Amino acid sequence: MAGMAESFLYALAGMGLLLGLWWIGGRMVESNPRLFAFADFAPEPTFARLFEMLASGEAAQMTGPSLYRIGFGLAWAVAIGVPMGILIGWFRPVGKLTNIPFQFLRMISPLSWMPIAVMAFRTWDGAIVFLIGIAAVWPVLFSTAAGLKRVDPSWFKVARNLGARPWHMLFTIILPAISQDILTGVRLALGVAWIVLVPAEYLGVTSGLGYSINDARDTLEYDRLAATVVIIGIIGFGLDFLCQRAIARLSWHRED
Repeated sequence: MAGMAESFLYALAGMGLLLGLWWIGGRMVESNPRLFAFADFAPEPTFARLFEMLASGEAAQMTGPSLYRIGFGLAWAVAIGVPMGILIGWFRPVGKLTNIPFQFLRMISPLSWMPIAVMAFRTWDGAIVFLIGIAAVWPVLFSTAAGLKRVDPSWFKVARNLGARPWHMLFTIILPAISQDILTGVRLALGVAWIVLVPAEYLGVTSGLGYSINDARDTLEYDRLAATVVIIGIIGFGLDFLCQRAIARLSWHRED
């Protein structure tokens, strides 16, 4: 309990420091004649507009499409990344064959696929989901493969001696053993996907958090822009926290 209280106090102090620096920066911008037009980036107008957006339902309306796209993009990343990661981790020749091509593809910016996505998919939503999926698949794939490589080979020998078939080993040994690694990969993928989401939603859609930021910029509503940024931070932090808790529950190392 004492450790939790101490962590909470440190987190509270850190957020207080962040808000203090934000407030000082806002005052500096407001007092500068050349930057006065951007004064609505300060905490006071930002939080005032944020409460208005929450009360009117605007925040929920802009968040729903983005969560839908993130969910589908991550689902595709997991559906492709986990089986491929298991294949790479289980069969060494496959890992050696795909290592260089996959490392090469991983280093290509997901947003550079944007022209191809626009041509390949009929809808803007499909293109955005593709961009999110191609950004998120690599952390899932490599984390899954690395987790499987760390599994003790003697577990498989014992399973074979007991008559286990590959299907049994997959569900009784491999997936339980690497579940924490898969979730770690999903957590990393979520961070990458959340970053890619905003510029991806600059495409032809008229909904979502990225569109709201672009629209607020075009209409010079800087308080709405800053409030949307805060919403993105809160949702991203919440999703990451849920991943952390899930990983902790699957950890084999328990604290007393």
